[in-house]
Amino acid sequence: MDGILNINKPQNRTSFSIVAMVKRLSGERRVGHAGTLDPAATGVLPVCLGKGTRIIEFLMDTTKTYHAEIELGTATDTYDSSGRITQQGDTSGISQPQLESALDSFRGPIKQTPPMYSAVKHHGQPLYELARAGIEVKRRRRSATIYRLELVSWQPLVATVDVECSKGTYIRSLAHDLGQALGCGAHLKSLIRTRCGLFDIKDALSISQLEEAFRYGYWQHYVYPIDIVLQQYEAIVVDSATEEIIRKGSPVVLEKSSIHGENGSPGQNHCRAYSLDGRFLGVLRHDPVKQIWQPKKVIL
Repeated sequence: MDGILNINKPQNRTSFSIVAMVKRLSGERRVGHAGTLDPAATGVLPVCLGKGTRIIEFLMDTTKTYHAEIELGTATDTYDSSGRITQQGDTSGISQPQLESALDSFRGPIKQTPPMYSAVKHHGQPLYELARAGIEVKRRRRSATIYRLELVSWQPLVATVDVECSKGTYIRSLAHDLGQALGCGAHLKSLIRTRCGLFDIKDALSISQLEEAFRYGYWQHYVYPIDIVLQQYEAIVVDSATEEIIRKGSPVVLEKSSIHGENGSPGQNHCRAYSLDGRFLGVLRHDPVKQIWQPKKVIL
């Protein structure tokens, strides 16, 4: 079975443990997830099976949305509620207008420092391993984009926000940085990923639902096709000879004018290729200099 499962990861489970469970239940050796969720976080975790693991990078590139609770007045070394307190500040003078103003500075392109307790690697070693050993290293600031940041509610000490952001955004860092901007410290109290690309939490399977589907043999009904996450690219059908060239990973010449964007807009730099009998062959990337289409990801 090749495709993608939309799973609602429960609290206090690692993303890796969900992958291991799907691997065990499905019997599929090739299983991977598209975007780690911290153990304390819940929500959408796309899990790819078989040939679906070939398109994980495209899922990783999609926008994500989160529902987060940020507790003001206390900063921690992990930037969430599991860590050691590193700062405490007075929140009595913080008003909603002040909070809104501070949030505004995080909308759009931003720079973030990854938490020490993260999977980012330093000389090949995950930062969280260094942090657990009591070692702190300087982390390079990374670019991220906050497309939407809305204050849902403000109860003294806790600000609830909805965030839509680019890949590589750390919501824990956002919470920590908000506390620094307000001068009182803050940490991430809770986090739910409500959307990952086209996968929405309303359609996500709970662990109990997934286990029951495997137990009674209908779990395949919940597997999304591989190419569903590539709908932003236009599709092209190729003949048998061109199919063989693509399968070998060799470039092909296509009529770029026949590959249109939405509403007849000019051709895109990528397209989805299908065989005459409708099989998904992979993603092609256009080389404007050589005027060829190079297979970027071939699904064999």
